[in-house]
Parts: sequence; C-alpha cells; structure tokens
Amino acid sequence: MGRYRGLPERADSHEQRIGVLLVNLGTPEAPAYGPVRRYLGQFLRDRRVIELCPYAWWPILFGPVLTFRPRKSAAAYRKIWLEDGSPLLRYSERLTAKLARELDSQLGDGVRVALAMTYGKPSVKDEIEDLFRHGVTHLLVLPMYPQYSGTTTGAVFDAVARVLMRWRSVPGLRFIRDYHDDGGYVDALAARIERSWQEAGGRSHLLLSYHGIPVKYVNKGDPYRAQAQRMSGLIAERLGVAPTDWSMSFQSRFGPTEWLQPYTDQKLRDLLAAGIRDVTVASPAFSVDCLETLEELGVEYRHQFMEAGGRSFTLVPALNDDDAHAQALAAIVMKNLRGWPGVPTQA
Repeated sequence: MGRYRGLPERADSHEQRIGVLLVNLGTPEAPAYGPVRRYLGQFLRDRRVIELCPYAWWPILFGPVLTFRPRKSAAAYRKIWLEDGSPLLRYSERLTAKLARELDSQLGDGVRVALAMTYGKPSVKDEIEDLFRHGVTHLLVLPMYPQYSGTTTGAVFDAVARVLMRWRSVPGLRFIRDYHDDGGYVDALAARIERSWQEAGGRSHLLLSYHGIPVKYVNKGDPYRAQAQRMSGLIAERLGVAPTDWSMSFQSRFGPTEWLQPYTDQKLRDLLAAGIRDVTVASPAFSVDCLETLEELGVEYRHQFMEAGGRSFTLVPALNDDDAHAQALAAIVMKNLRGWPGVPTQA
C-alpha cells in the first residue's frame, strides 16, 4: 500500500466546486456511560486539550477520570438531551442546513456545505471524503468557535491536516481562524441578548461567560483571553451597556491547574455580595447550546445563584439555528471565498 491515497479521478475532474466544512467540538451519541466514556476518551486524549506527556496523563485518564467522570457527565447530559438527540448536534445540523440555503441563494449549486465534529460523529475524515466524492476541489473550513484557541480551533486544524496529509491530490484549502470581532456576528449576539431582556421584562446585569482554558496556555501565546475580552467590549458597546453593568468570566474548568479567572461561579457570588440580585448570563464562546450552556449555566449555576439569594437569572440562548446566525456566518464565508471559482470578487 502506498503512502498516499486518494479517491479515483472523476470524469468531470476539470470542473471546480467549493465545499464549506463547519466543525464543532463533538458530543456523545447517547447520554449513557458507554457513549460518554468513548467520547471523553477521544476528547481528553488530544494533546491540544491536555498538554501533558501521555506517560504522565494517560494512567490518570484511563484510570480515575474515565472510570468516574462518564457517569457524572451522562447524568448531566440526560438533563438536557432532546427527543431527537444531542442539542449540540441537532442545532449544528439545522444551522448547517440554513447556511447551505443562504450560500445557495448567492452562489447557486456551486457550493456544498457539510458538518463534522472534531471528536465523535460525523467525523472530519468522513465528511471531507464525502465532499471530495461530490466533486469538491476547493475546501473552506469554518470552526464553530468565534474566538481562536489552540484547544478548539487548533484541534480542528489538526484534524483536517491529519486527513489531507495522506492524500495524493489535496484540494485548495482555506481555514477561518476566528471571527470574534466580525461586525455581523457581534450584531447577531447583541440582538439575541436584547431579545432575552425584552422577554424578561427589562435589563439586568450582563455576565458574559466564556469556556475557560488553563492560564499557562495563554502565557505561552494562546490569544483566547484577549479575543474574549475584545468580543465582550464590542457586545457591550452594541448594547449601550455601561462598564458597571456588565462583567465577563470563565467557566468549565477541569482539574487542579489554574484556569482563566474570574471563574463564573465565583463571579456570581461576587455579584450577589455587591447587591446585584438580577443577572443575565450569555456565553459568546458557544455557537450552539450544549452541556456547558444548558446544564452548567442553566441548571447548576442558576441553582447556586438563586439559592444564595438571587432574584432572577436569565440565561440567553446561544444563536443556535437562528436566521441571523446563518446570515452572519454566510457573510463570513463569502468574504473568505473571494477569488475562488464562481465567487464574485466583491463577495
């Protein structure tokens, strides 16, 4: 068997077609011990996520972590599981379908849109190969993370590279690194927060909670914190919120290592101590709702806040499959497709 592989050349290989691949983190196939263990095993083995020597980390991972954590995580997943499956997967699928329609309206049938997960199914490998079978010659990869981090967007790049590095004939390739300060995307987020305030009957202190990463990753050059701060400022500016009326924090820490602070649970306690009993919580790090937004924020932290004396806790849904989300992503995609076959130069 040769080192490089590829699908048989197509009869229409002179034709050029664009593929857009959205990539999200991933999800277990079911909220049960076995599927959650398989998912966590793949996720936590990635050295983009846990930057430890495997000889040190794997005995811990395959020992206590994958023995006890899947049971706790499966219970959390069951609280937020939809009738038709994982919220992260279903919202991502619906968003992908809407994005495809948006791009079809601008480019016709010259573009094919697919969805993959860095961990679990549908896999990056399977989706890239399927795009190639459908005639794609130019591939744009869109990680579903507004802010860049090596732990997320970097892992997407690695997954794509692992597939293409073994191909004999690789497609034209572009990769969207981040879109934390894209005007259309920030507008969509601000509008979603404003809608939540209207539904709640008024504004309250805005807490923008981002998924955390270890401090040492930032100290080594990861731009995630700076991009989260930049995005938070832009959202507050769009909403006309005074500096005293909004905060940002970081959630979902894992293990004993110091992560970015302030931690969201501690920040909520600090707000109560300052006499702020009404909060609106949004998480601009997540393009669609998932375990971290629906269960960690919407169940666990809401309960803690209300039990400690809070009066109201408004959780802003992620953009999910909102039309405004698909339109914002379509505009980002079109800007990144300029110069490719069939794309207007002023896209």
